[in-house]
Amino acid sequence: MIKAKNLFKVPCLKFVLNRIAGFWIILDTFLAQTPQLLKILWRGSAEGLSVASFLLQLYALSCPVVYAVAHNFPFFAWAERLFTLSQTAAILFLIMHHQGKTLKGLLLLLVFGGVMLLLARCAATAVVSLMQASNLAAVNASKVFQTITNHQNGHTGQLSTLSVFLTWTGSLGLIVVSLQESGSSFTSLLHILSSGLSFVLLLQVCCSKSSTAAAAAAKKNKKTD
Repeated sequence: MIKAKNLFKVPCLKFVLNRIAGFWIILDTFLAQTPQLLKILWRGSAEGLSVASFLLQLYALSCPVVYAVAHNFPFFAWAERLFTLSQTAAILFLIMHHQGKTLKGLLLLLVFGGVMLLLARCAATAVVSLMQASNLAAVNASKVFQTITNHQNGHTGQLSTLSVFLTWTGSLGLIVVSLQESGSSFTSLLHILSSGLSFVLLLQVCCSKSSTAAAAAAKKNKKTD
């Protein structure tokens, strides 16, 4: 009876963990960028946000779309990714717009979109597969750039706490799924690294709220003077 109970509990625990992990992954996929976009629009500022970080995020989000188009996957199988992709593109444009580089931002997005479309239609299978494989590395690199920017500025600017939190919980969910599917692997290690970097960003946001507020007040006073 004890063995039977233990056998019953393990699959149940895995089922619950998978459901929780899946829930946080979905939230990260669809909603993580929304609070960041809304914060920029509400505050009218993109201070502290790294162009390189969001450009890498845009690349990482584009890779699965390019891969799907190149392999003729049905539209409904990857269409939902366009929502997050468009939000990230909007954030990247707004960052450059608030830096006084509106035209450069438009040109960057047009060139980037053209290159991705060209790759999806004309690139060799090996190139598309390499792009897909570099997806996680680009995500991690984007977090490194934003972490360095926060450290250099001494505050996190308009970086959204909720967006960072959703990204962190989503990365935890990916660790659970990855470990169950493949056990200990290089992909799992990349997910663990991604989660660690997200946690560092979350700590930076939470610990530098006073510095961020002080920097915003100083900037406001400077404009008034």
